[in-house]
Amino acid sequence: MSHSFVICTLCFWRLVVFCGAMETVSITEGDSVTLDSNFTEIQKDDLITWKFGDQKSLIADINEAAGSFKTHDGPDGRFRDRLKLDHQTGSLTITHTRTTDSGLYLITNSRKIEKEYRYNVTVYGIPRVTPVLISAAASGSLLVVAVLGIFCICKRRRKTAEEVQTNKEEVIYAKPTHRKQNSHKRVR
Repeated sequence: MSHSFVICTLCFWRLVVFCGAMETVSITEGDSVTLDSNFTEIQKDDLITWKFGDQKSLIADINEAAGSFKTHDGPDGRFRDRLKLDHQTGSLTITHTRTTDSGLYLITNSRKIEKEYRYNVTVYGIPRVTPVLISAAASGSLLVVAVLGIFCICKRRRKTAEEVQTNKEEVIYAKPTHRKQNSHKRVR
């Protein structure tokens, strides 16, 4: 992840550091996605929360000191039984994604300095390459139809040419042949 800028704000008497630019994640509906916590290991004093959407609904929290690793169903129960927490790093995995899972995800770690990472997740209802595949399939189908059309036209012309040749041969064969009688006399 690129740490292109750092914004510090004083919020509720706590220093919040937004680390880096928002990471964009795009996936296809039904796939799983893991959002990295950016921590190599959870420390004893870590209080980590995962939030979702503009309302910042709590969807997961970790309190290492209490040994608590909880996931929540989120707004409208949309994440029921589909969230998994990595107990070593705090990364969040969303399984069997749906288009309603699209939105802003925020992870916060409340150590001495609160660190925040953001993810903008987009879940596509159909594979993003489908329009390309449909165009390629349509083009390929048109090409096959054109080749078959040319093949049929050529075959028809060849058949017509063979029929014409056969008809000529029949006409030639059917013509009576006239042989001239020799008016020579045979000499004996």
